[in-house]
Amino acid sequence: MKFALSTLGLPGTPVDDVLRLAADSGFDGVELHSRPEGPVHPGTGAAERARITARSAEAGLTVLSVAAPVRAAGGDEDGPVIEELGEAVRLAADLGAPYVRVLPGGALPGDAFPGSTLPVVGAPSAEEADVVAARRLAAVAPEAADRGVRILLETRGSHPRGADVARITGLVGHRAVGVVWDPAHTRHAGEEPHETLPVLAPHLGYVRVKDSAPDGDAAPPPLRAAVRALRSHGYDGWLCWEHGEQSYADAPEPGRPAAAARNRLAALADGSAA
Repeated sequence: MKFALSTLGLPGTPVDDVLRLAADSGFDGVELHSRPEGPVHPGTGAAERARITARSAEAGLTVLSVAAPVRAAGGDEDGPVIEELGEAVRLAADLGAPYVRVLPGGALPGDAFPGSTLPVVGAPSAEEADVVAARRLAAVAPEAADRGVRILLETRGSHPRGADVARITGLVGHRAVGVVWDPAHTRHAGEEPHETLPVLAPHLGYVRVKDSAPDGDAAPPPLRAAVRALRSHGYDGWLCWEHGEQSYADAPEPGRPAAAARNRLAALADGSAA
């Protein structure tokens, strides 16, 4: 397996420092979050995109993915979401990244009333959200394919389980649209890795793992079980490590937790972890 470092835990860090940290820590690639304060975003100019591409190659790193804040099922109108998707695809292509990671972003129970489990009044049903997201992703899929990029929908939020995102990719029916699997989210939704992976395998782009469980879940993340399932399926693709923002922000030497994370992933991937 190959290992990438996500910039989620490096808010405000210059891209050159991100690349240096990833390379020095033994990672093979980076996942770059697209946000105004991040290392890249749709407003990043052509010259800077070319420079980042060159610097990543010099560092021996692959820009694995642009993690865009696009919510495929969110918003009221298709047009702005489709434009955001297109911008993310073009950014990834310019950076030489094979993937764009996007979010489902549909309405959650209780969104309108914090603490409530009641559905949001007027919110689309899960089936309607599936159709909306699939329609928008399908609109951008041909351009993504032409540019050598796959758009990957992450298992989280309104669609946390493998079956949830697989419904959308099935509706799209285009190879340029697939899935990013976050085992912490699928487990939190009640799925164990051995249940999720067979559903996602035909659509899987890469796997994101993290050092903390979502939503205050005190149970440890299912790293070992997820990697064990991946190994049993012969997966030799990417594991992308997402360190919690506070973990990096509070660390006097960010390279230390980054290198430790890489070593932990390697031990899990080769089966030597205790």
